[in-house]
Amino acid sequence: MLKALTDRFGLPVSVTILLLLWFWLIVLVILPQLIMIDYSFRPNLLPAQMGGPEDGYTIGNYQTLANNDIHRTIFFKTIWSSILVTFLTLVVCYPVAYFLAQLASTRQAMLIALLLVIPYWINEILRTFAWYLILAFQGPLNAVLLGLGFIDRPIRFLSGDSGVLIGMVYAYLLFMVFPLYNALESLDPNQVRAARNLGAGTIRTHWRIIIPHAKPGIATGCIMTFMLAAGSYAVPALLGSPGSRWFTQIIYNWFFEGGDWHMGAAYAFVLLILCIGFIALVMKVFKIGLGDIGR
Repeated sequence: MLKALTDRFGLPVSVTILLLLWFWLIVLVILPQLIMIDYSFRPNLLPAQMGGPEDGYTIGNYQTLANNDIHRTIFFKTIWSSILVTFLTLVVCYPVAYFLAQLASTRQAMLIALLLVIPYWINEILRTFAWYLILAFQGPLNAVLLGLGFIDRPIRFLSGDSGVLIGMVYAYLLFMVFPLYNALESLDPNQVRAARNLGAGTIRTHWRIIIPHAKPGIATGCIMTFMLAAGSYAVPALLGSPGSRWFTQIIYNWFFEGGDWHMGAAYAFVLLILCIGFIALVMKVFKIGLGDIGR
């Protein structure tokens, strides 16, 4: 790596890049995770008790999660909902990415990309609150549906998980669209034309030619969307009802309301392990490596 960087940027710049990279990895990524792991295996003690006989490693924080039926249910619901958000985002973004990469003119692609990016110039909380107003019981969405005659009475979108799912799919569109676009842009149109000439229909062409080619983009988009959804706090806090709590809200409560950083660290570490497992599963299902995702 150093030789490749040196040939391109010179020795001083290459060394600076590597030092900054290692600083970022060690100080901002690895060390905080190690501290969190250490916290998760220690009990929550008063300052006077620290360093005493009770200050040792324990799995009590993890046992709390295993024995708490409510928290365990919220954990598995968060994982399932994050998978659902990932699937819905893929379904919404795949046609958009394919149109941008293969069908749209340069002018159309620039316009659609601009329309996708501009809303993300606004803070995530403001964008989420905008969806809160849209999905409200007396909001514009219910007004439009009532005016068109699709429903007889307003729907409470914010009373369950519907609002959270809609808000998350919108919040993480870009993290699915651009990896898909990057993968589909390199597809040779002659492959699609050859499949059509051989009698393959639209669905078969996508299933046998286009989707296999886009596997790295699909995997990257699914990994990014799932991890952002599983770790989201603002969207479920604003668009969710009391019965649709997210696991990140439990972690937040342990840290900032319960004052038990050790329990919060244990809960956060369990979520981290699950996300790492999801990444490994996606890579195995799509039969790709880290190099394929990085391209």
